Amino acid sequence: MPRHGARAIWCPSTVTFRNRGLFGARSPQLPMGGIQIDKCLSDKITGMVTCIRVSKFLGELRSCELKEVLKMSQTVGLTRLSYSRVWHQISAAAPHETLSTQPGVTPPSLGRLASRIATLLMGKHKPTWDPSTDCGDYVVVTDCAALHVTGRKKWQKTYYRHNTRPGSLRQVTMDVLMEKHGGAEVLRKAVSGMLPKNRLRDKRLARLKAFEGGAHPYKQNVIRFGDVPVGQTGWEEQVKAIREAGSKRI
Repeated sequence: MPRHGARAIWCPSTVTFRNRGLFGARSPQLPMGGIQIDKCLSDKITGMVTCIRVSKFLGELRSCELKEVLKMSQTVGLTRLSYSRVWHQISAAAPHETLSTQPGVTPPSLGRLASRIATLLMGKHKPTWDPSTDCGDYVVVTDCAALHVTGRKKWQKTYYRHNTRPGSLRQVTMDVLMEKHGGAEVLRKAVSGMLPKNRLRDKRLARLKAFEGGAHPYKQNVIRFGDVPVGQTGWEEQVKAIREAGSKRI
């Protein structure tokens, strides 16, 4: 059975394998024993995508060929440019246009901020997102010391930990945790709870860089502040030169 991006359609007399999203119309059905798989090939330099449709009877395929056909990558747009990691910077103390409860007035709350960060770390804001690949970005969060929470959550929210031994249950409230480890640890725990619990969780969480103040050592890497892209002087000319060089290769 195909996994991840592929989808199987079972009918009484036909079996059809096709990739979702490559072709809008339903793939033509083949007789029983036939297999049809749409494979997407992409050029890493030009970024051009070519779709190849494979249709053969299972009886005509050798075991090695069948194994290669069933292992075809169903990830669309696997190019170096689409999987490049972008650096984002978000201030936990400054009002935000979309994350704040009152846009432009109050800073984003802990839950809204952590939800947005988790989306960026997973890469779900990209059209090339795939659950089987790690295509997320880096996120730099500043001013975590002024982390904003609503209500009495700062004194009522409790964190628990246990080392599996009897009587080893430990608990600490949010205000004590912020005093001891800072607001960055509180934010990291909130983001960790919103990430999928799989082997990519630690890698994604490692791309979160949280700081108590406004200073951080990643100023040269960050090209986005919130959702507004910015650049240094002359960045438009650099982009134009890169595009011209790419068009000459094609």
